[in-house]
Amino acid sequence: MQLGLILTGGGARGNVELGVRAENAGFDAVYACEFFNQQTWPVLGALAERTERIRLGTAIASAFVRSPLTHATASMDIDELSEGRMVLGLGSGTARMNREWFGTPFSRPAARMKELVVLLRELFAAAGGLGFRFEGDFFDLKIPVYTRPGAAREQIPVWIAAVNRGMIRAAGGVADALVGHPIATRRWHREVTLPTLREAESAADRPEGACRLAPYVMTSINENRDQAIQDAKGQIGFYYTVSVYRTILDYHGLGDVADTCRKALASFDVKAMADAIPDSLVDEIAIACTPDEARDRLSEWAELTDEALLYAPQIGVAPERVRDNLDAILDIFGQ
Repeated sequence: MQLGLILTGGGARGNVELGVRAENAGFDAVYACEFFNQQTWPVLGALAERTERIRLGTAIASAFVRSPLTHATASMDIDELSEGRMVLGLGSGTARMNREWFGTPFSRPAARMKELVVLLRELFAAAGGLGFRFEGDFFDLKIPVYTRPGAAREQIPVWIAAVNRGMIRAAGGVADALVGHPIATRRWHREVTLPTLREAESAADRPEGACRLAPYVMTSINENRDQAIQDAKGQIGFYYTVSVYRTILDYHGLGDVADTCRKALASFDVKAMADAIPDSLVDEIAIACTPDEARDRLSEWAELTDEALLYAPQIGVAPERVRDNLDAILDIFGQ
């Protein structure tokens, strides 16, 4: 199994340093993630110059808050600087994130995402030409003179983040991989994500496995197992305050957990969110254990994926424990 590391180094400089450490430790890939307080492209640009081997990706960048041309050219810039190591991972985000954080409209996200990936592939392929034209349901681009000197490749892998079935089908139809959400359980991936991907691939006349699963795997390692589990619970509980992720809890018969977490959000009571998460759910979602147990726990994901994206929890976790956890991840899982 290949291993990617989600960059949670505490700011842009910290993420660059963590990415360099990950390459030195032998990780296969690092992925910058985007939120209201951080971007992906500057970190990847710095890493393209400071690393030599490791794959660099966005997991994820916000799909609809930039123009398709911006996504395409930024990806080609990083791909050129890294000599062909870029992966473009895109996620729709929620309606509230798009509208309230970024001030962008949001509608029909699965259909829009599917068309966006088709458009991006055409932009990549046309980089050596003279003109570009695309007319779709969501995007209408006309660039009379369109060239991109120095492009490292004719295509860059495009991944789609997905939780629910509509976006899973979009990924299966056009993407190279599906980025699994940190709170998706192994059972959800086994019984929902992978079968839905295979159905979508077939419907699009794509070969089975054309869109592979690259799941986030929340990873919390501590000599004190109870502390490791509690740190994972805080992050899981925070994510389950988002209504669109409730589907997973309902699938497990745990809809009341979502209700408790959402109620706790009003006062940002992270402890109450964490206390709502049963240990059995942590076992399905996370590697939350002592160092000597961690590799065995990772092996539980082997039937689902050939690349796990290890992700350190941060919500409600003291900064020194975040650092210690990242150190343990690099030490234990480095090659």
